[in-house]
Amino acid sequence: MKKIASAMLAAALLGTALAGCSNGGNQEGSGAGSTPSVGVAIYKFDDTFMTGVRNSIRQNGEGIAKLEIVDSQNSQPTQNDKVDLFLTKKTNALVINPVDRTAAGVIIDKAKAKDTPVVFLNREPLPEDMKKWDKVYYVGARAEESGTLSGQIIADYWKAHPEADKNGDGVLQYVMLKGEPGHQDAELRTQYSVQAIEDAGIKVEKVNEDTAMWDRVKGQEKMAAFLAANGDKIEAVLANNDDMALGAIEALKAAGYFTGDKYIPVVGVDATAPALQALEQGTMLGTVLNDAQNQGKAAVTLAAMLAKGDEITTESVGFEISDNQYIWIPYQKVTKENAAEFK
Repeated sequence: MKKIASAMLAAALLGTALAGCSNGGNQEGSGAGSTPSVGVAIYKFDDTFMTGVRNSIRQNGEGIAKLEIVDSQNSQPTQNDKVDLFLTKKTNALVINPVDRTAAGVIIDKAKAKDTPVVFLNREPLPEDMKKWDKVYYVGARAEESGTLSGQIIADYWKAHPEADKNGDGVLQYVMLKGEPGHQDAELRTQYSVQAIEDAGIKVEKVNEDTAMWDRVKGQEKMAAFLAANGDKIEAVLANNDDMALGAIEALKAAGYFTGDKYIPVVGVDATAPALQALEQGTMLGTVLNDAQNQGKAAVTLAAMLAKGDEITTESVGFEISDNQYIWIPYQKVTKENAAEFK
């Protein structure tokens, strides 16, 4: 009996050992029976859109990764310190929403030295930095697409509402609220939104343009200044994101707009919850869904798989992989008519 019992024990131990070898990874702590650790650095926590992305990462990371999410406080040196700490703790993979996209190369060099895969999120590194290593990925959306869609919303309104041409000159006079100067999304959304209006056969004239740094309060201040300087000449407001658009709406309300027939179409980008509410109230004409839910889901899924050494394919991740390194999440037009679909 003792021999039989010993044989059974040996077989059980052998089975356990074999099971332990079945799902190994090349990162410390990522073997079978353990959940890989993923360090996430967001450029700043009080950004409305990135809050949605952060919530998605937390929700979709449950059960597949041990997450540590930190606030870079809109400071690249602070973010670099957070990355150093993740690497010191031998975190298995990183998700980085860079403060400065041009600083990605430094982060890649540090991660590569520790063989720690990196997924950049929402702010695209320079192409030459992406080529530094085959364990670097990017998840985001094409900014030019969001610009095109927001411009189309304005163009559709202009064509359907002859009264929008307040001075009857056949030219759309607009103001532009831009995001951070030099930021890729700000520059491309600005360029492509205006181009989409022109491509629709509408002549345009820029009345004023200024940066409001993606911020609602600054958007309100800039719009108030535009109104003080240009008054009734403004026929449309284009904003690079919803927060600035909502700030502009507050300034317009203070000037008596959205009562009676006093109206200016305002378009933003992101389709945040406050923007959807403004659409339903009729104070915002349209926005463009920047899909926070799927950006967060793709980033954390990809990071967890890289941490375990899994093969990365369109099928395995569940999102299309372009050029071996990119996951592009499409934008969608959102107006009052379909706003309820995005709540």
